[in-house]
Amino acid sequence: MILPSTLGELQQTEWGEPRMHSRSVKDEMRQNLICMLEADREVFPGIIGFEETVVPQVINAILARHNFILLGLRGQAKSRILRALVDLLDEQIPIVAGSEVNDNPFHPISKYGRHAVEEQGDRTPIEWIPRHRRYVEKLATPDVTIADIIGDVDPIKAARGGHLLSDELTIHYGLLPRSNRGIFAINELPDLAGKIQVGLFNIMQEGDVQIKGYPIRLALDVLLVFSANPEDYTARGKIITPLKDRIGSEVSTHYPPTVEHGMQITEQEAWTSRDGRPMSVPDFIKELVERIAFEAREDKRIDRRSGVSQRLPIAVLENVISNAEQRTIITKEKWVVPRISDVYGALPAITGKIELEYEGELQGADTIARDLVRRASGHTFDSRVGGIDCDTIIEWFDQGGALKVSQRERSDICLKGFSTVPGLLDAIESAGLAPKKDPATLVSACELVLEGLVAHKRISRTDELGYARTRPDRPPQFGTGHGKDSHLFQ
Repeated sequence: MILPSTLGELQQTEWGEPRMHSRSVKDEMRQNLICMLEADREVFPGIIGFEETVVPQVINAILARHNFILLGLRGQAKSRILRALVDLLDEQIPIVAGSEVNDNPFHPISKYGRHAVEEQGDRTPIEWIPRHRRYVEKLATPDVTIADIIGDVDPIKAARGGHLLSDELTIHYGLLPRSNRGIFAINELPDLAGKIQVGLFNIMQEGDVQIKGYPIRLALDVLLVFSANPEDYTARGKIITPLKDRIGSEVSTHYPPTVEHGMQITEQEAWTSRDGRPMSVPDFIKELVERIAFEAREDKRIDRRSGVSQRLPIAVLENVISNAEQRTIITKEKWVVPRISDVYGALPAITGKIELEYEGELQGADTIARDLVRRASGHTFDSRVGGIDCDTIIEWFDQGGALKVSQRERSDICLKGFSTVPGLLDAIESAGLAPKKDPATLVSACELVLEGLVAHKRISRTDELGYARTRPDRPPQFGTGHGKDSHLFQ
């Protein structure tokens, strides 16, 4: 399809109709959203867990033509939702060619656009811009200036064009004017300095700004959307009340409501395909990884005001797979199958994602991370193995049995070690954790059962001794191994 290249050609199309060339960006998004809802299309694909909470409220804000803000802790998909708003824009729109502020050819707002239409009339060149160029995003920081957001006088423009500094043609426009006829998003709004917030307030209320003391009226057509941490977004905090009052809707985000939702998000976002190497991640491993984040969000030693991002389980799962991949490369096994011990190898992905309270700092991030893994193992054990009789396993350890299996050993050899524990493989079969002919998954399931018993303090485990009895009244009797593989046990 050949698109019109001049204003005269554009007038002969549907864009020449008043309903089109006078339509605001908020009306445009509203109409496109209504079409999506009528066609029963998913509005925000890839946003999981917000179907009954956040998404309907965002839809309401768009239908109401509101500027809105997303309030939530880090890692709650705020930026992802804002960026998904682009899909509600038209695929492309016409502007006056060369305009810095996406001038509507029928209603230009800049002096450049007005002069172009006045001088050339129907011959005014038209440029078409795609929807992704109509989204502008800025991370608010204390060093952001009015020039960054609104604009500033450009002396070079004035000198080259022979203009007075007060002439509108000397302006170098900031991000907000450049997002005209589009979406302007600011992340962490309260971090903007007060005078910048006043500038946004003036734009929202009056549509005018002052640049270097010169009043300039720009009838900007823009949807303003923001994100912020609830702790900062208060009248007594870092946000000015007049700006807060002009934001039409406040939408509160949240972390995944259930472990299942979290698992879906993590599986969607984590990098799990490793150069085509055969891989199988047991469901109970995915659940355990997700439960680490859920445990951390409830832990009093971790700062709840900062939150525990959904990026934690994503990073942990990627690290778990990497640890399993490393072992597979060394042992020359074909399939990459993560184990519970690989989760302990992913502790750096946990410690870097949590901020500790005073009590937590005293204990140390590494200690807390291990505790989170242990508790997550216990809950995963309950959900996957709960109700299965493990008394035979516990009795074997109570009688002095002990077992230590190397994290770097092949699955078939590790399985020989675990098979020495009476009732362990039977419990796995009863719970349906792994197929009999899959040694790698069986080893991972064995570790889950033993870690679950450790979490419930039925047996104990240390890095030095491995799995052993909980009562220290007799020294443990470790397995003797199997032939040439006896080095696995102490």
